[in-house]
Amino acid sequence: MTAPSPEDDDRGSLRLVLAAPLTLLTLIAAYFCWTALTITPSGTWDDDAYAGIVLSSVLTLAAAGSAAALWLSPSVRRTMPWWWLLPALLLGTVAGARWVVGG
Repeated sequence: MTAPSPEDDDRGSLRLVLAAPLTLLTLIAAYFCWTALTITPSGTWDDDAYAGIVLSSVLTLAAAGSAAALWLSPSVRRTMPWWWLLPALLLGTVAGARWVVGG
């Protein structure tokens, strides 16, 4: 069997369609990671700030995990290169560290 001709290959269009949810999930993770990093408690008694850090970190991890779950789908993995997932995973790692250190 021969490879499909370049005219019949629609991986470019599929990559564009699949890039939208990965990009959106990464942007959501970036927003909540930024929120987790910018919340500063006024003191050890500031339970609301600590709760905000934990909530922002959990939402970052959820968005990054959703991006990873989407990328693990065989059709997405076949079309999108692995480096599309790196920003979301990096944001999840930063949020996890913030949760452990400041939450």
